[in-house]
Parts: sequence; C-alpha cells; structure tokens
Amino acid sequence: MSAPPSPNPPPPPSPSTNGESQSELKSQSPHPPISWPAGDPLSLEWVQDLMSKLDWASRNLAPSELPTVLPVQVFDRLVLVGSKILHKEPNCVRIDGGSKVVVVGDVHGQLHDVLFLLKDAGFPGDERLFVFNGDYVDRGAWGLETFLLLLAWKVFMPERVYLLRGNHESKYCTSVYGFEKEVMTKYGDSGKHVYRKCLGCFEGLPLASIIGGRVFTAHGGLFRCIPVTPSKRSKGKKNRRI
Repeated sequence: MSAPPSPNPPPPPSPSTNGESQSELKSQSPHPPISWPAGDPLSLEWVQDLMSKLDWASRNLAPSELPTVLPVQVFDRLVLVGSKILHKEPNCVRIDGGSKVVVVGDVHGQLHDVLFLLKDAGFPGDERLFVFNGDYVDRGAWGLETFLLLLAWKVFMPERVYLLRGNHESKYCTSVYGFEKEVMTKYGDSGKHVYRKCLGCFEGLPLASIIGGRVFTAHGGLFRCIPVTPSKRSKGKKNRRI
C-alpha cells in the first residue's frame, strides 16, 4: 500500500525584512534625509542630490512623508538664505544678454517637467542662464518641491538663475488654488510655519526682468487690490482701495 501523498509545501515567504510589507519597504528612502551643508555654501552635488531625492520621494512616498526626506530644519535654512538673496534684488532685474537665456513660463507644481527641462536644456552655468517667469505653485501636486528646487538653484547660482513672481505667489491664490492645503498635508503640525515662510519668500521675488536691454518679461496679474493711505482730501473715506 503506497504512502499518502505529502501535503503541499507552504508558499515561499515574500521577500521582506523583519516582517515588513512590500509597501513599507517601498516607502523607505534608499538615502538618508537631506542635510544642510556645513559652512552654508551650496554645491552642484548638493543641488543634484536634492533633485534626485525629491524625484524619488514624489514617486514613492505619501505626501505626508516628505519631511522624512526634507526636514523642516533644512527647509528653514534654504528659505532663509534664498529670501536674503531675493530681497536684495530690485523689482525689475536687468540681465546681461551675453549668454544663452532660457525663459520658462508657468510650471504650476509639475516637478517632473521641471526636472526634465533642466536636464534637456542643460543646467545653469557660465554659458546658460534661466529666467523662471512665476507661477511655481498651485494646481500641480508638487508645488512645494518645485519652488524649493528652483530656490536651491537660485541660492547656488544667484546670477545665473532668476525667479520672477507670478500671481500665484500670493496669499490669495495659494489659499484658493491648492498650495496652502498641499503644504498642510505634507508638513502636518509644521504646515502653518512652512506656509508662512513660503509667503514671506514670495514677497522678495522680483516682478519683471529686462534681458539684454531689449526683452521685457513679466508674469503680471499680481494682487487683487492695493490699499492706499488716505490723504487729507479724502478724510473720512477709510480703507480706500484701487
């Protein structure tokens, strides 16, 4: 009499570490979080590392996990240094036309389009400079990453990268078209702090540029109204607006 067949062997365990699921493994960054370089000056390697990690995070992490890649402390340092540079520039920057100039329109949080553009057109350098014509945030899913990446390039090469202000770099538009909600989702309890810092940085963005003394660029459409201080003749008409 033949022996009864042996029971089916159990299926091989799925590859994991310490019982972690595939989704948990996928969400783990292959690199440590971004850290601010000692001595402050940014390098090309640092900016390229930022590009790589933001690209990876946008494809593999939930939005609320962005702080594991870009900690608040690094965000604060980048915005502080970038704001100091931007606030020293005039409202209309004059750009030497001796180099190739790449003018970029609205990017609206499309991080992957910006990454492709920088790689396709070539990075900013001695023979190439960029003028980004505003509207970095809102509508797209990665407005914060897009703006911070461009700000990093500005900090690294302030005379080869120019960031102009669009109508979406304002409190009104960002509160209506999604950027404020995006920041709150990504940074949670620190969201209000991050959002306020971004608004302060937006205020330093120039409004226009003149390239080579001949080409004028501006996004326009800023502000719904401008408060005007009442003069003596308009006494009694408080909070007049134009």
